[in-house]
Amino acid sequence: MNTRTRGAVLASLFCLAACAAPAPDPGPRFADEATGGAARELTCMKHQERPPGARYTDEQVRRTGETFALLRYYTANGAKPYCDGKGPTDVDRQWVDIYVRLGADRANVAALLAEQR
Repeated sequence: MNTRTRGAVLASLFCLAACAAPAPDPGPRFADEATGGAARELTCMKHQERPPGARYTDEQVRRTGETFALLRYYTANGAKPYCDGKGPTDVDRQWVDIYVRLGADRANVAALLAEQR
């Protein structure tokens, strides 16, 4: 095998290895408390356990269906208290900030935003 052929083979193997690398983790899905895929009426909200990742913050990774679940949840429940009676955590605030950055009505989460001050 000559040098040119060997170089081409090595370049091809490198490309295959690089292309086969797994995509970075886009982060957790928003926990909207839906059961069986159907929305249900909530009397209170549960805290989000993990902060949002690229799945919601990076336009290149963001998926409409996942974003709609977040928007639907806070539109319907953003004025309700948390089930433990406490205010939003830092993680909850990150999710609320995404809700607002996506262009949703701040009035739906006004109580949660007021607690950030």
